[in-house]
Amino acid sequence: MARKTIGEMGFGHTYPYYVAKVEKKGRTEDELVEVISWLTGYTPADIEEHIANDSTFQMFFDAAPQINPNANLITGVICGIRVEDIEDPITQKVRYLDKLVDELAKGKAMEKILRA
Repeated sequence: MARKTIGEMGFGHTYPYYVAKVEKKGRTEDELVEVISWLTGYTPADIEEHIANDSTFQMFFDAAPQINPNANLITGVICGIRVEDIEDPITQKVRYLDKLVDELAKGKAMEKILRA
């Protein structure tokens, strides 16, 4: 069986894992939604719709109103790879999201997470 690419993975399927990760560390789902909204330009209702429809990450990011122009300030390592060096656009956007979720779970201040 062929392995799914990161773009083919379900955003709606992955979202509960993001919620569990941040809540386990004392953060809230509202903060997670704020981070996702900052990155993608989606409203909370838009995010809920993508979850309900089990959009793939490809669909989720392709339909995003606007990737935040400061997204390129997201740097660091996810799964042993520097996010700023990832060449595939969808993979990079998913890893940007992963990095933001990690920062939220680690207790980083929201102003720093949102590159304010």
